[in-house]
Amino acid sequence: MHLFEAIVAANRRRVAGEKSASVPVAEFGAALPIAALTCIDVRLNHLLPDMLGLPEEQFIWLRNAGNIVTGPVSSTMRSLAMACAIKGAREIAIIGHSDCLVGKTTAMQLLDRLAALGVERRRLPENLVEYFGLFGTERQNVLKAVDFVRASPLIGARVPVHGLVIDLKSGQLEWLVNGYQGFQSVARPVSKVGRMLQKADDTLETLGQIGSLAVGELKFPETKIGEIVQTGHDWVHKAEQAATVIEDKVGPKPAGASDPPPLLPSLADRLKAATRRTQK
Repeated sequence: MHLFEAIVAANRRRVAGEKSASVPVAEFGAALPIAALTCIDVRLNHLLPDMLGLPEEQFIWLRNAGNIVTGPVSSTMRSLAMACAIKGAREIAIIGHSDCLVGKTTAMQLLDRLAALGVERRRLPENLVEYFGLFGTERQNVLKAVDFVRASPLIGARVPVHGLVIDLKSGQLEWLVNGYQGFQSVARPVSKVGRMLQKADDTLETLGQIGSLAVGELKFPETKIGEIVQTGHDWVHKAEQAATVIEDKVGPKPAGASDPPPLLPSLADRLKAATRRTQK
């Protein structure tokens, strides 16, 4: 039995009146904790994580209006990625709920309510539906969010992504997307960010092929999240210095020797080009 199979089973027992029904955490230690994205609706406060049968310490709770994911590299995806990478979440659940007010609000109604708060239309994005993530049904919204998370380059392919809807009246869960079904074989589209990271990997691989000489001369600082990182121009400057050191140590071409491989005489130019491609 997988973790969310146990969660759904415990939820059924709770709905049936067994208030002490819970997930045997000790049996699912390798799949815990979970990261759950839900709506900010306060009516969820007394339902979660109890109706999942999980203790609070195994429930990393992320919330936004409408439990909306707007893209595979959105700010919400950043939080889910950090929940996995830093807080140790092993599985992800997108949990919508019945009677969601975000789903019941039209773009015009939102404009009226924002105007009542003193927010001018001219200062808002042109496409309100896309920006605020307004949606038609709770189920459709959850399915869309799961697709974005599965397609994200920020989430590892071995992290199951589930989609559920909870009924606010009864607390019963509806399991829309079973994250265990083929999640390891999902072919995730490569986004622009993913392509950029791949180009960076290719550049570093090129440096590695130069040999330990270049690696010994290049100094890459360790930077914590939030600290100011070096600009691309600084990196190119260091690459040029490394190229100079390599060429100095290799020395001039011996008399009568054939031309050296094209990598060495144009190393700085090649590193500049690789850096520019990575930055695109």
